[in-house]
Amino acid sequence: MPLNDENGRAHTEGRDLYDQRGRPLRELRVSVTDRCNFRCRYCMPREHFGAEHDFAQKSEVLTFEQVFRVVRVLRERGLGKVRLTGGEPLLRRELGKLVRQLKSLPGLEVALTTNGSLLSDHAAELHAAGLDRLTVSLDALDEATFHLISDSRATPNDVLRGIASAERAGFKSLKINCVVKRGVNENQIMPLVEHFRYSGHELRFIEYMDAGETNGWHTTEVVTAREIFAAIGAKYPLIPEDSASPSQTSQMVRYRDGAGRVGVIASVSQPFCGGCTRARLTAKGELYTCLFGRRALDVRELIHAGASDSELDTALSQSWSERDDRYSEMRASANSMTPRAASRIIPVSGLRRALSPRSEMSYLGG
Repeated sequence: MPLNDENGRAHTEGRDLYDQRGRPLRELRVSVTDRCNFRCRYCMPREHFGAEHDFAQKSEVLTFEQVFRVVRVLRERGLGKVRLTGGEPLLRRELGKLVRQLKSLPGLEVALTTNGSLLSDHAAELHAAGLDRLTVSLDALDEATFHLISDSRATPNDVLRGIASAERAGFKSLKINCVVKRGVNENQIMPLVEHFRYSGHELRFIEYMDAGETNGWHTTEVVTAREIFAAIGAKYPLIPEDSASPSQTSQMVRYRDGAGRVGVIASVSQPFCGGCTRARLTAKGELYTCLFGRRALDVRELIHAGASDSELDTALSQSWSERDDRYSEMRASANSMTPRAASRIIPVSGLRRALSPRSEMSYLGG
């Protein structure tokens, strides 16, 4: 059993995995379902993910035991964190059981990202199971804007009640994520800032990005980190923070008046591929080494074929060691993003199709 360093990462005696660019494998995002009760315009627009959409069948989805086995093998290779995602992960029944299994691995951090609409019913169970961190998506406080984005029956108050339930359950500090799309919800930046200042929670805005071939993404709809920080800083002076680690996705600042922290994930205007230490395991058991990866390792097929832990380790290790993905950097180079996205835009669709014939963010787990 590996010992752990001060960051909870396993000391694996030289067995850590590195890709072609020297990036170690430290985090695994596990999609436990490809289904969601929202149809957010930037992620799963209803015209593409309607009643006829071919979602994974129960027999195709990895069991909790199979997920645990993959994580256990990778834990011996330096993996320190697992984030459970979807779709909407709280649609997966008995999710607390998986959390307990994963937390039986010493030092492993387990987090979960949810749209929050079902959180009231699950927060206590998740905390009791040992879940370390919660991230909740909330793209608007205004109900009309929320419905425009989520295309669901849920309301902002449902999400806020979920956050309150998590607080009562014992989660001290949550991350609140808001995807900002120009012309849709940039007017929600300051209401969200006002709501979560002094809350103890970490509000993070996310640049609207090309989550797949279905959301009609264009750079002109991106509100950049520079713009977001400028809007906040115009009312509340901000103090920049140094990045905690090269793999940190968000640029964090503190309010000068001590009201807490706020950040932006600038994956479009300031891509961070160089520090990416994350792999993604889909609900159907495909391991992608990038959100926009060109190919995947079919882990489920290996397991069903009777692969031993040693054989599984070899396949997983080879998949990571061959990794050379840097889609976001290539997209940024092609489009030369500026704060207002200049008019001479090189269409990204052809580039993305060439690099990633598979997939939607909702399938890969974000």
